[in-house]
Formats: sequence, C-alpha cells, structure tokens
Amino acid sequence: MASLSSPSTEPKSLPPGRIRVLKEGSQPLKKGPVVYWMFRDQRLKDNWALIHAVDQANKANVPVSVAFNLFDQFLGAKARHLGFMLKGLSQLQRSIQDILQIPFFFFQGEAEETIPKFLEECGASLLVTDFSPLRQIRKCKDEICEKVSDSVTIHEVDAHNIVPVWVASHKLEYSAKTIRGKINKLLPEYLTDFPILQPPNKKWDAMNQLIDWDSVIADVLRKGAEVPEIEWCEPGEIAAMEVLMGTKDGFLTKRLKNYSTDRNIPLKPRALSCLSPYLHFGQISAQRCALEAHRFRKLHAQAVDTFLEELIIRRELADNFCYYQPHYDSLEGAWEWARKTLMDHASDKREHVYTMEQLEKAQTADPLWNASQLEMVHFGKMHGFMRMYWAKKILEWTKGPKEAIEICIYLNDKYEIDGRDPNGYVGCMWSICGVHDQGWRERPVFGKIRYMNYAGCKRKFDVDGYIAYIKRLVGETNKRKAQSQLSQTTKQLRC
Repeated sequence: MASLSSPSTEPKSLPPGRIRVLKEGSQPLKKGPVVYWMFRDQRLKDNWALIHAVDQANKANVPVSVAFNLFDQFLGAKARHLGFMLKGLSQLQRSIQDILQIPFFFFQGEAEETIPKFLEECGASLLVTDFSPLRQIRKCKDEICEKVSDSVTIHEVDAHNIVPVWVASHKLEYSAKTIRGKINKLLPEYLTDFPILQPPNKKWDAMNQLIDWDSVIADVLRKGAEVPEIEWCEPGEIAAMEVLMGTKDGFLTKRLKNYSTDRNIPLKPRALSCLSPYLHFGQISAQRCALEAHRFRKLHAQAVDTFLEELIIRRELADNFCYYQPHYDSLEGAWEWARKTLMDHASDKREHVYTMEQLEKAQTADPLWNASQLEMVHFGKMHGFMRMYWAKKILEWTKGPKEAIEICIYLNDKYEIDGRDPNGYVGCMWSICGVHDQGWRERPVFGKIRYMNYAGCKRKFDVDGYIAYIKRLVGETNKRKAQSQLSQTTKQLRC
C-alpha cells in the first residue's frame, strides 16, 4: 500500500528534481519569451509544467504562451479519444486566456515541424514540455531538440507523476514491491500542495487567438466516426473535479467507502473512481487526487490506502516500465523467463483460434469474453478485472504470444477511452507476458504465465448477471445512436 503521511500544505515552488534540461541554449532567457508545449497534462490547475513556464517567464521578465499540437495520426486515436480531448482543450483555452491572460496557440500536423517553426517566429528563448515515456513522443522531442536554434533552451517537466519517473528510480523495476519503498520514501518531498498560479508579469503582444473549435472537432468526429464518442464521461477540468469531489456522485465524497472491497466486481462499476479518462488526458492531476484522498483517510483508511496504491504506485510503475523498457508493447519487453515459457508453448494446440476480425466483433464461443469486448467497444471502458481475463483469453485463442500482444494492444488503443497509455500497455503485458508478476504452475499455451478461466470468474462474481448487464448497456447505446441518426437525417431533410 502507498504510505501517505500528512502531506505538506505549504505552497512550494517547483521541486528541482521535477525538471530536466533536454537542451541548454546559448541565449539568456531575458532575450525571448517562454513557450509551454502542452500535450500530456492538459489542465490549468495543479500543473507543474505551466507553473514552471510562468515562473521562468517572470524571472526573465518575458511573456509566456501555451502551444498545443494536434498530431495528424497518434496511435490510431479516433472520434472517441480526440473528441473528448479537444472538447476539454476548448474549455482550457478559455480558462487560460481569461484567468491568466496567457495566449493559447493551436497547431495541426507534426509537432517536430510546427513547434520549432513557432519558436522561431516568436523568438522564444525557452521551451517547457510535458513528460511522456512513450517512444513516439520521446522521438519527437529528440527531433525538436535537433531542429530548434542553438539559442533555445528546452526543459522537460514531469507534471504527470507525483514522484518524477527519473527520480523515483534510475532503472527498470521488476514489480510494485521493488518500487514501492522508493516512491514512499520520496512522497514527503514531492506530495506537497501547489503554489497559487498568478497571471504572468509581462503580457504577450497578440492575446486573442481565434481557434474554430467547432470545425476542428467536427473534422475529427467525421474522420474517426468508426469509434464514436462516449456519453457517460463529460470532458474537461471542471467535470474531472466533479467526478473526484462532487456533492452528487463524487468518488471521494460519495463512493469511496466500498472501493477496497468492490473494485474487482465487474457488476459494480460505480465502485471504481471513474477518473482514468481524466488522468490519461491530464485533465486532472494525480497529485491533486492524492492530496484530496488523504483528507478522507480517517473515515475510510483501507479504501484510501487501496486507492493510493493504484493511483501512485501502480500508475508510476507503469511509467517506469515504458520509460526504461523500449519494447514496452511487444514480446521483446517481457522478462527472459516469460519469453522462454511463452515460446516453449507457442505451438501448443489451442481449443479455439480466432482472427482479429472475429475478436473485434466479439464472435467467440465464450459469452463472458464477448460481453467484455462489447463493453469496451460500446462503453469505451472495460472493467479492470475483465480486462485481465479479456487479454489472457486473447493469448489462449491466437496463433502465438506475439500476435496476442499485437491484437490486445490494437483493440485496447482503438476502443478504450484511456488507451495509448502506459497503464494500458502494462495491463496487456502483465496479462500476456507476466510483467510485474511471477511465474506460476506450468500449463499448456500459458506456460508459467498466470492463468484465468471462466470457472474462476464464476467463483468471484455473478457472470450471468454481468453478461445480462452488458446486453442492456449495448441495447441502450444502440437505441440512442439510432435516435441520434434519425434526428440528424430529419434535420438534413428539413434543410
């Protein structure tokens, strides 16, 4: 469990270890403005990267701006993901400009082209960036470092993790057990309250940046219509705080009590925090969630400790894995014992072998697996316990572990609202490759990888009840979709 002694409530400046210098420029900061390239932490409040950008701008008495780049393609993101993200960003632009008087610039294309071009145009002396362990972003940053003028300094700030990934550990950790003590030791230093963010001292010359959000959003919804938006999760910072602390149905205020006992029961989805979409898109800070959770510890100690274990230890372990293991989404990223046992059993006879298309359409002989796949496709969020069963069955029903990982990650990234995330990659790799797990009794197909089956699920929860629940969910979703399409057709005919 994550140990959470009383965090400091004294507002502090940015802890030095939270910042890394990716490139040391030759030009003093006083010569040009500061640009914060935002991508992983899309919020105004509780954002260490934004705090650092404003702080550096004020020290140099130069203006500061926020820039965001919408990639043409990012790991198969569809309407579900981009619509949620862009609607949150449209709110964020208004907040940043109204509250802090900081301009928000929006670009489309490849960031390694748009960001250096913008830095050159505005004569920036410092670029502040978010941290991400994903190799696509790291490669992009390497190219930006190469392309920008030698006069530009580049700082990377880990505003996503409570303890910065490079501070928590200098190596690939084997399991939660090996990283837990390291993170807990550093929490008193890093789990502090945030300083109050004031508008920058010097204003940017051109403040009003006109962004046609309606047009941008309509375009991504049209292009990514194959995976439509979800209705149960409203985007943005305000909605995120409502899910965490709301008086009607907030996780900490109304649903926390049974978290430790009910979170692994698929028929009780409201037992979960429902924060993962907001954490994934950075619309809420994990550090804020932990600070608020601590205030409830006297009432629900076990639930809070369990929540903090997931929020801090498990999340930051996932970032550790993706940061220090370049093959975080393939069989090469498994530990040697796991690769060996999987390859030893790769040619074992399977009872069923399904194609990607059959799996995507939930056309298997297992009604429980089909229900979990349909939950993900239609709801955008599969229950965590079912995601483990779902992934392990893909190993059992495909030609080998390599194909199983590829299919698992493809489906996860395509349909999960929090896909394309270290937690998702580690979830797939834990299920199929035993990452952060241990070896178990050897059996066909799985080798020494932990096994899960239908009978085991029946012992843990009401399987038939879950299947019926998903059928109702899918039926209601399809009904609303049909009504929406009819309404749109009617409007078009009237026009």
